Amino acid sequence: MATGDLFGIGVSGLLVAQRGLSTTGHNIANVNTEGYTRQRAEVVTRPAQAFGSGFIGTGAQVSTVRRVFDGFLVDQVRTNTTSAGYLERFHDFSSQLDTLLPDPNGNLTPALQGFFSALHDLADDPASIPARQVVLGEAQTLVSRFQLLDQRLRDARSAVNQELGAVVGEVNSITERIGELNRQIVVAEGSAGGQPANDLRDQRDELVRQLAERVDIIAFEQDGAGINITTGAGQALVVGSTVASLSVLGNPYDATRSEVGYTVAGVTSLISDAIRGGELGGVLAFREQVLDPAQNALGRIALGVASEVNGQHRLGADLNGQLGRDFFTPIGQLDPEVRPASDNTGAPPADITVSLSDVGALSTSDYRLDRTGGLYSLTRLSDNTSFNLSVFPGGPETVDGMTFALGAGNIADGDSFLIQPTRSAARGLGLALTDPAGVAAAAPIRTAAALGNTGGASVSIGAVNSPDNLVSINFTTATTFDVVDNTTGAALASGVSYAAGAPIRFNGWTVNVTGVPAAGDTFAVDHTITGAGAGNTGTGVVSTASVSAPDPNLTDPVTITFDDPPTTFTVGGATTGSPSAGVAYSSGSPVSFNGWTISISGVPAAGDVFTVEPNTNGVGDNRNALSIAALQTADTLENHGASFGDAYGQLVAEVGTVTQRAETSRVAQEVLLRQAVDARDAVSGVNLDEEAANLLRLQQAYQANARVLAVADEIFDFLIGAVGG
Repeated sequence: MATGDLFGIGVSGLLVAQRGLSTTGHNIANVNTEGYTRQRAEVVTRPAQAFGSGFIGTGAQVSTVRRVFDGFLVDQVRTNTTSAGYLERFHDFSSQLDTLLPDPNGNLTPALQGFFSALHDLADDPASIPARQVVLGEAQTLVSRFQLLDQRLRDARSAVNQELGAVVGEVNSITERIGELNRQIVVAEGSAGGQPANDLRDQRDELVRQLAERVDIIAFEQDGAGINITTGAGQALVVGSTVASLSVLGNPYDATRSEVGYTVAGVTSLISDAIRGGELGGVLAFREQVLDPAQNALGRIALGVASEVNGQHRLGADLNGQLGRDFFTPIGQLDPEVRPASDNTGAPPADITVSLSDVGALSTSDYRLDRTGGLYSLTRLSDNTSFNLSVFPGGPETVDGMTFALGAGNIADGDSFLIQPTRSAARGLGLALTDPAGVAAAAPIRTAAALGNTGGASVSIGAVNSPDNLVSINFTTATTFDVVDNTTGAALASGVSYAAGAPIRFNGWTVNVTGVPAAGDTFAVDHTITGAGAGNTGTGVVSTASVSAPDPNLTDPVTITFDDPPTTFTVGGATTGSPSAGVAYSSGSPVSFNGWTISISGVPAAGDVFTVEPNTNGVGDNRNALSIAALQTADTLENHGASFGDAYGQLVAEVGTVTQRAETSRVAQEVLLRQAVDARDAVSGVNLDEEAANLLRLQQAYQANARVLAVADEIFDFLIGAVGG
């Protein structure tokens, strides 16, 4: 019995050493296998046998081969992998824009400078056809630069769509393989009596890590074998061997804008807003935080250039003495895009028009118009500021430089519309003027003092009033009002009789006031946006302004004749403005009629005459060219706080700042990920030095157990020989 026991003990020791050597060899063979976890054979004592003298051991056995695994460290690697994937993709895409926008060979600044420099050169020689041709050439270069930058941004948008499709495909492939491994592990461990299928579990963990690199997930084991996975927002991707797939769908407002969809029970919902990590999250965040604002900002600059240059150009006269036309694409053709949601139910579909009433007040945000519970609200998506619309759809309503109106159709409860005020403006910008002679470099009016004047007064060269001037309509009584141009300080009209609904026309715009105003009530027209004074007590209501600048009577000849005594004057030929007789004279004060403003300074004599007339043959006049050139540094954007160059510089700076911040975060995250991987590998990774030591130890153990068998054999042979003898 003793030798039999010794044989069994020796065999058990040999088997333990053999299993250990196999496990160590397996570790060494997989030292470079991605996702492999070091394995260890767990050795336990075999049950002892009871004898009269006590319990005698029977050797050892391998109870299991398990992975040296720390779930906490693995979770840390997954979490940091998700963040690293997010920042890597975000930085990759944003750095492309950071390179594009300030590129000295392709950015907007040189084109803006070239255009306005050409206008300054034209002002030096306003009759020169070559100088005018240069202005048009530089204008076309500016238009082309806008369109080129917009095209590059649209290319980036297409790249985002392609990347979303590729990553979603990878996610679906990985989740399918995880589901299949879940099934294989359950079967394998069930047939092995619950022993862990280590290599299959390693493969599954590596796939989960790859999945975490692409999308933020939560992974947890269920029933000790299967692993369940949800997105960070809770959508189940893998439950046992059941797998849900993601998809790429068109945005409900814009079918060309790819979104991530999730389908459960046959119902597909968009989950783009719920994805906050991994490569998917990084791509989506780039589009929302960098690409959309950048394209909107570029479009806003294009709108500003078109609006301001067109507006000033129309206030001038060309080489043929004609009033200026639109220089760039008319602003009405660059109106905001209105995109109804695909699930709107209003019938017939609503036709919502959004016109730009004040480009200077535009933001770079998109907006969403909703009807909920019969109420209408407008949400500025960049900061989720909500505006309650109290007039729309019964009438036009203005918010952030946009005027909303409902044409035909109906808006049902629950309907929504995406408003993109500036997104496509850079692409739509064009050059409307092609004839060099059509450049309106001159002012359309000129002033003169009669040769027979005997006083010491002089008249200014005059300027055309802009429809963007801030004008107030002030009711002095319930039935009369004054009109004041607060921008120039000129009194446009005094003591005008009020007739409800009658047109009020100044500076090229027309409004009407209805209802019953009270004395002291005021109404404002500012950049064609109208409003009532906060302290008004009457029931008067002012309409939205319609614009047809300049004043249609701008070039009508007007005479100003001083009375006797010359403390007042009489205006002849004026159509717009009042009064025209007995107007009090104040040296240097602005005088405004027919959409122009002049000033007379000095001491006139009775009978002195000053005229304002068409600037016929004014080929050497450069006043309007200088006015257009001055727009380069004028604060026309961002609530009239930034010039075109400032706005583009801010765009470049914002993209650069975001990119630099992403780069800093990416580098820091790489360090964190490396630390997490090192911490995991310190526990679970294969160390060749340690495995070499294990080989020597197990080899010695194997040899020692073989010696036990040899001793047992010698004893057995001795006993057989003794019995036989």
